Amino acid sequence: MAASTTAAAAPPSSCEIVRLPEDLLAASIARTTPRDACRAAAVSPPFRAAADSDAVWSSFLPRDLPPLADGELSPAPPTKKALYMRLSDSGNPLLLADRLMSMWLDRESGAKCYMLSARALFIVWGDTPEYWRWIPLTDSRFSEGAELRDVCWLEIRGKIHCKMLSQNSTYAVYMVFKILDESYGLDFPPQEAAVVIRESKLTRQVCLQGHENEGENEEEVPQNYRPLMVPVMRGGLRRRNRRLPHGVTVPKKRADGWLEMEMGEFTNEADEDGEVSISLTETRGGNWKKGLIVQGIEIRAKK
Repeated sequence: MAASTTAAAAPPSSCEIVRLPEDLLAASIARTTPRDACRAAAVSPPFRAAADSDAVWSSFLPRDLPPLADGELSPAPPTKKALYMRLSDSGNPLLLADRLMSMWLDRESGAKCYMLSARALFIVWGDTPEYWRWIPLTDSRFSEGAELRDVCWLEIRGKIHCKMLSQNSTYAVYMVFKILDESYGLDFPPQEAAVVIRESKLTRQVCLQGHENEGENEEEVPQNYRPLMVPVMRGGLRRRNRRLPHGVTVPKKRADGWLEMEMGEFTNEADEDGEVSISLTETRGGNWKKGLIVQGIEIRAKK
């Protein structure tokens, strides 16, 4: 019987796709996401050259970035990828021209994110030193924050135009703040947070001050206590049976040392042309409040 003369085909020396011209590879990668582009760069040297190209990263940069404050991008990043990485450094957001807002890009999606400083918010009695005072901040991109001295009517509002946000993106809204040791009145009753876009209004109960230290060396205050005069109280005073109702949102500690509390979420559709309105209020309880430091309201891509 004659021996077979058919020889086994030799395996290709490399993946056929890497033989494509770099511009075609780049065009394909540009239709993915920043995360996919970073993964593609690890495949092979030809992929890395295409994935790191300006052609790819230009496609991920928003074409309608708001004007930035002078010097925010100095020195200028040498490549489009370096520019994207600087813009998406959420730990060091960029100040806008008025220095009352900061912005950054969500690194995974490229969505534009913002923080409205306390000065960019409407705070009832905010310019009355008896109730609020403005203090310098050393651990923020903003130069000052608002410290609550004493109010019985807590009302903080902010807004942002939908055109400043990325289209077809879902956002979460957070109050960013600190609580002073000598605070009171921020744990009860719960506050109301609201996020309004178009005719849609989302509200939730929130509580600025947690209760993890409740129980030790504290003096109780009757549940129906409603001071008519400014109280002289210590931070250790607490109310009986003040366990939070189910579903009340409480703050979380951030890596930068501040607290954040989710106020709600919304979706910015492609045709949005109005504003997103945000508020935090507690105006019904009648009790006095003290010890809140507001850095601002953050609006970032929902994970």
